[in-house]
Amino acid sequence: MSFYQKLKRFTNNAFPERDRYRELMRVSWLWRDLKHRKWFGFGHDAEKDPGDGGLALYCPACPQPGLNLPADWKVWYDRNTVMRQYVIDGNFTAQHMKMNKPELDVALSDGKGYMVSEGPYQNHLQHSLDSKERSTCSNHRAINAANINKSNLRSTGIGATACAQHGCFVPTLWWIFKKGRGGYMNTDYSIFNALGCGSERITKVLVIYDIGCQWSVNFWSRVKNSPSLLLPPALEIVPAVGKFHLAAHKLSCFPRYSLNFVKGAGHLDGEILETLWAPFNKISPTARSMTQAHRQEVYDDHMRDSNWKKLVGLGEGFSPRRTSNKCLEEMNQAYEQLTAVLDPDKVSGWELDALRAEADRGEALDIYLLKGDKAATFHEVQLQLMKNPMTPFRSGGSVAWLAEGISIEDSQDQLRSELQQLPNPMSTSQEVKISMKRQRLSARIEKFHSNGQAFFKGLEIDGAFAPQDDPEFCGKEEEGEEEDREFWGEDDGYWEVPGEEVEELASELMSIWMPSSIGSDKLTELGLVDPLKEERELRIGQANDCLDQLRTDLGNKAMTKKEIQKVVARINKHVRGYQRARQAILRLDPNGDMAEQYQEILPDDLAVSKEVTEENRFGQGTSKLAWFWMMEGEQSQLSLQGGGLTEEFYRINWLKARARRDRWKEEVSLVRHEMLWTCLWFEYHKDMWEKRALESTEPRREAYAKKQMGLWNDFAKKSKEDAGEGENAREEKARPTKARDYKKAFTAFTAAQQVFKEEMDSYDRERRDTKDPKTIGQRTRIVQQWWESLSDDRKAEAGRAAEKWNKLGAPKETHDS
Repeated sequence: MSFYQKLKRFTNNAFPERDRYRELMRVSWLWRDLKHRKWFGFGHDAEKDPGDGGLALYCPACPQPGLNLPADWKVWYDRNTVMRQYVIDGNFTAQHMKMNKPELDVALSDGKGYMVSEGPYQNHLQHSLDSKERSTCSNHRAINAANINKSNLRSTGIGATACAQHGCFVPTLWWIFKKGRGGYMNTDYSIFNALGCGSERITKVLVIYDIGCQWSVNFWSRVKNSPSLLLPPALEIVPAVGKFHLAAHKLSCFPRYSLNFVKGAGHLDGEILETLWAPFNKISPTARSMTQAHRQEVYDDHMRDSNWKKLVGLGEGFSPRRTSNKCLEEMNQAYEQLTAVLDPDKVSGWELDALRAEADRGEALDIYLLKGDKAATFHEVQLQLMKNPMTPFRSGGSVAWLAEGISIEDSQDQLRSELQQLPNPMSTSQEVKISMKRQRLSARIEKFHSNGQAFFKGLEIDGAFAPQDDPEFCGKEEEGEEEDREFWGEDDGYWEVPGEEVEELASELMSIWMPSSIGSDKLTELGLVDPLKEERELRIGQANDCLDQLRTDLGNKAMTKKEIQKVVARINKHVRGYQRARQAILRLDPNGDMAEQYQEILPDDLAVSKEVTEENRFGQGTSKLAWFWMMEGEQSQLSLQGGGLTEEFYRINWLKARARRDRWKEEVSLVRHEMLWTCLWFEYHKDMWEKRALESTEPRREAYAKKQMGLWNDFAKKSKEDAGEGENAREEKARPTKARDYKKAFTAFTAAQQVFKEEMDSYDRERRDTKDPKTIGQRTRIVQQWWESLSDDRKAEAGRAAEKWNKLGAPKETHDS
């Protein structure tokens, strides 16, 4: 039985035909609005309008001038410490259908919660230019889906802004209308409203957006041309991309938009908003057909509840982040160990580069990329070939056909590798999966060969060459398992599945017919020079990709000990891919210099560089890098004597080690500050309700105000205890442990020097040069001044600590020693 049916039976079961559902909905609607106004103090300030965001909770731990920062906060904090950190994301699940009678829709709290006010928002959309920008980075759905059109929908989703550290929604939600994300109009308006939420006088803002690299390009020009976006000119907006989304971007985006290189960001992943969408999506289907006002208020309720749960659990949320001290120690140790083995002059130069990059950002951050021009990649070669003038051979899409052939070879290699890891015999489910993969692969090969007939009509191929994988790079077998070997036979040199009578060749063993299968001489004789050149260029790109990935994974093998088996498997895969490319190149250009440039890779070439891992190892006099570390056109073109790739290896690792240390150092500092800001935020709300209680003339209002004052006071106390800053925590932490300290009774003055030691030392450092022994005589006078400056509450706390310590005496273990 539904809630409505049960309520109907309780209240009026004699006349069931009387439907009061509409009245119930209206009363519940009004009741929710009144409850929200009561919770936020507008029952006491009845003449005051809540205003935009007036019925919304925000994050207690984020810096907010006038709420949780001291009056002289600009003196105590630099702009990086109080930098606001926002993350933006869209949700295309939260669609909204068109209303039949929008003129009958009435809103009670339009813009007073987390959704933006409808009027100003529509005005912004009407007076802003809808720039249909296409992505110049990766194929981002957020940009390239901007022109979607669904006639039955009023909006295709919503977008939200949340604080990046704690995941509290900001009162600046925006809709996404028919044209997807409508260019950047919605994002700009969201940021504009977010900056007005407790961010006054804060001059630096970090904005994390999955397409931040594109959004930030013309942001200030859009602000200049929009009458509804008024931002202070001194405001610095730092765009970034979340760590998960950044992996899909171009390589050039990594240093410029990575959170690893944003000063003041701390240790942050920028993906917290993704975790908030999961519970939100449960109500999206229900809200899809609601009226505009109803949907807005339902979303406000859920976001308010989400922020309330964040607020209640905030103290516990700080506990995992306290491990940042341990992480800082580890990162600092790694940084110092690496610095100790490097040339101090080079480190000084790199330090200056890093400081310049932090200040200038933009292109200056490219120091975190390897220097020099990289060799052309496979996709770059493919794109260039497609742009070349048409030839009779290329008119049918030969480049795409050749690229598909190389892709099929990689898929065959992947399937062979998977088969090698499976047990013998395989389980039924494993056999089913392998059979499905073989069928799909076989269909691709058949289609590939069929398409190839259009390029080589009537050409008969006899004894075509098929490249073979080197057993050295196909994984090592365990001793005593020779009989269970599934693939390479020592005698025949080809892949075979034992124990299986195969009527036809398995798809992973089939030869792929390509120009390199014929050879250079035969192709030239037949006048097929174009396919020869095209495959050679594509194979060179394939070889370059494999070598680049090989160098990367060899670096990982040298610098990490975790998941070493996975790294080795990837290295072997890259070598096999390179070998296939090299064999094809040599058949397509046997008389050129390709054999010298693309040499054979031997197992000894894959030994990792031990310049970092074993500095004092035996045999350094004859050690040298493998040939592919010093290829011309690859990475740095400096000679080995002048530094070369070895110096680049150290430079990049040192810069990143420095960045990791700095981010963890900032994280430790941020956690400490956020604990204080949280306490001050709760105390601010306690003081507001105390003021309302004093101004109340009705007993009921006074009682409710005192109830709320007690609630926020309890939150403040709990946050202090969670932060280890409560009175009991401070006393326990400061209690002397040596027996000699108890020979003389403690006074409030002497106990305060233990309880508030950090504060006292800071006061002392500000008034004298503590490193100068000549100033030590001034300390007694300065400490006395500090004591006199303490508040009565702190003096009383010190008195209680002194009384407790005098009563308990020295800890028992000090007497036993």
